[in-house]
Amino acid sequence: MFRSPGAVLVQVGPVSLRWYGVVLATAMAAGVWLATRVARRRGLDAVEMLKAAELALLGGLIGARLYYVLFAWDYYGQDPWRILAIWEGGSALHGGLIGGLLTGGAYAWRRGLPLARYLDAAAPSLALGQAIGRWGDFFNEQAFGTPTGLPWGLYISPSHRPLPFLQDQFFHPAFLYESVWSLLVFVVLLASRPRLAPAAGALFLCYLGLSSFGRVWVEAIRTDPLMLGSFRVSQLVGAVGVGLALWGVPRLRKRAPVA
Repeated sequence: MFRSPGAVLVQVGPVSLRWYGVVLATAMAAGVWLATRVARRRGLDAVEMLKAAELALLGGLIGARLYYVLFAWDYYGQDPWRILAIWEGGSALHGGLIGGLLTGGAYAWRRGLPLARYLDAAAPSLALGQAIGRWGDFFNEQAFGTPTGLPWGLYISPSHRPLPFLQDQFFHPAFLYESVWSLLVFVVLLASRPRLAPAAGALFLCYLGLSSFGRVWVEAIRTDPLMLGSFRVSQLVGAVGVGLALWGVPRLRKRAPVA
């Protein structure tokens, strides 16, 4: 059993440095560093990769927040100023991917860059950043699962427990499951890169499918899912991501030039 040390890392008067921001900054820095390194090794322009990554990060942050707010409007609509309180958490992976693809992809298109190749170079970085970034939920005591008696149960303080589970103390650390899964995806992508390299875009679709598959099963135990009617949004979008990967990867490999 383990518990969060709290959301605030350092407090100086009214100014606080929160763990959530530190974790996100670390995840983004690690992802950009790896993406530019991979781009350079694969003969791509590392400077262009850096510029595209910066725009994708900005678009991803905005997209992740807007996506989350859209499906949690019952809460944010009562106090719209809380939309700006990103330090409290509340971002969606799929929204971040959509926002990042739109902004980074627009830059690549305007510059005439091979988008699929750049996405392949960025794929391992996305998995690594996701593995690191999920720990922000640990410090904020959010994105946890249903109650559990397992040895690795996460203690959730009463103020963060959902009403139906006020009497429970330990919950599935859903953030940890997704972090470990993302780390495994990162390793699989690195191992698969030589084989998928000739098929531009296949490695990114592989990331999309594996990451989405993880979201489908982790989302099943979450106590705070984003809902669309009676359906969990992340599971619906995750199923689409898995389907795209299963459909697209074989076709891209079949069309790829023979090495």
